[in-house]
Amino acid sequence: MTDALVFDGVTKRYGSVVALNRISLAIRAGEMFGLIGPDGAGKTTAIRLGCGLLRADDGRVRLFDRDPVAEHAAITRDVGYLSQRFSLYGDLTIDENIAFQAELHGMRRYEAERTRLLEMTQLTPFRRRRADRLSGGMKQKLALACTLIHEPRVLLLDEPTTGVDPVSRREFWKLLSEFLAQGLTIVMATPYLDEAERCARVALIHEGQVIAVDAPGALQAAMPGSLFEVVVDAPRPPVDAIAAMDGVQDVQVFGDGAHVRMAAGAVPGEFEAALTQRGMKPVSVRQVPPSLEDVFIDLVTRRDASSAALPHDREGRR
Repeated sequence: MTDALVFDGVTKRYGSVVALNRISLAIRAGEMFGLIGPDGAGKTTAIRLGCGLLRADDGRVRLFDRDPVAEHAAITRDVGYLSQRFSLYGDLTIDENIAFQAELHGMRRYEAERTRLLEMTQLTPFRRRRADRLSGGMKQKLALACTLIHEPRVLLLDEPTTGVDPVSRREFWKLLSEFLAQGLTIVMATPYLDEAERCARVALIHEGQVIAVDAPGALQAAMPGSLFEVVVDAPRPPVDAIAAMDGVQDVQVFGDGAHVRMAAGAVPGEFEAALTQRGMKPVSVRQVPPSLEDVFIDLVTRRDASSAALPHDREGRR
């Protein structure tokens, strides 16, 4: 398959801060790819490098085998970029905003494509409404329509559903699925791990480094050990007490209970009995498949533990 976007040993610094540290990724044409990580992980930097808004300090970035900085004019038609913040013109109508974006890209006959996008985003009844009078979800739909009016080959989305209500988030994802079916490549940065599970593949990013790349299901299946969901009769799960029990490898608060990682082959009933012996009054103990959040926490925990175990030189370097 053709690669749409490639990062090859890419490093990006802001002064003394290393935002991305030698990351390498190959995103295939026609797939939905997620850049997943917490705030400050480097997701936005990767998105901006991909569309040529930033220059890498080391390594190289290629968009359809072109340098997005050196050949920025050539790749502009191929890229649609949706930033974190609504950046269109509030005093223009929906129609006028889309027309303005089309003309910026040199399009002269865009009316039919605009009508199609308005129908897909269900904005046709509001096409003469000013952008500053739209709800948050409608603004995101308008931003998406403006981003796609010039028919790009790859869509780069930087946390597009942050601050959007659940219904609008669901509608936004439905739209992305329809565009994906038409052959568009979609690269999305998001901190929401439930959204990541919709992607064909994801890169888990922590402190500027890629710690895993694969399909969400493959990452979940590869997580070692057995995972138990534990709910006890207490205002919050006694994490420290559970972590001190034999066979427990990790404990994380999860909703009203805790996710407890045990060695492979552990039995829920035996662990429930052990909790009872220690006076913790278990309400339920059941084995559950790991979520992507469990996988991310597990990888970060093991990575940090491995890093802490490495010897240091006299200057504190590993």
